Amino acid sequence: MCGRYASTKDPATLAVEFDALDATESEAPGADYNVAPTKPVLAIVARHPRDVEGKPDPDAVVRSIRVMRWGLVPTWSKDRNGGAKMINARSETAATKPAYRDSMARRRCILPADGWFEWKREGGAKEPFYVTGPDDSSLAMAGLWTAWRDPNEPDSPWLITCAVLTADAFGPLAEVHERMPLVLPRESFEQWLAPDKGSDDVAELLKPSPEIVSRFELRPVSTAVNSIRNNGPELLVRAEPEPEVTELSLFEQS
Repeated sequence: MCGRYASTKDPATLAVEFDALDATESEAPGADYNVAPTKPVLAIVARHPRDVEGKPDPDAVVRSIRVMRWGLVPTWSKDRNGGAKMINARSETAATKPAYRDSMARRRCILPADGWFEWKREGGAKEPFYVTGPDDSSLAMAGLWTAWRDPNEPDSPWLITCAVLTADAFGPLAEVHERMPLVLPRESFEQWLAPDKGSDDVAELLKPSPEIVSRFELRPVSTAVNSIRNNGPELLVRAEPEPEVTELSLFEQS
């Protein structure tokens, strides 16, 4: 599962890392150490460029960075309110679920992240962890996107929303939560983003890479991340275990 993540790189940096054009204009969000549902996020897409008349060029593909809202609102939704509950899509069923089927076939994206947060239940409490890679490279979370327009306002602007694809967690990650974001290896970016490849063409990419997962760091962090009001680099710092306090015996106290 992915309910919060960190995304702190600016579009110019991501453009170099993902070999993409910065198409965010003035809408790009700033560094966010506690990305929560319905917030604006950066996403990488690949589309056929269109001419002045809106006709796509089938022989060209442009990879670009766009701004989307996290929480997918299907095209047939009556309002945007359900998006907050649709931040994740199961990779095993996205190709057949009505909410995600069209996006899986035609509108896939990559959501770059520094890492994501997960919570482990211990008794009645939940302990937060931060999952990140071994270096400064972004994690390429597989995502889906779509465009929605208010059916009651046909001239209103399009709302572009997205969801993170998740898969079964394994190894140490499974001890924290049974699901994890589907993180793509660099060699699969072109295939995943290709606008002319359908669901069947990317089915082989829907299982997490053991090589990538084996390099993840699972880091305990402060419970400050529990509140979306908190947002800063301190949320990513490893939380040191509290020292055990033992009572002195009467003899030792004297």
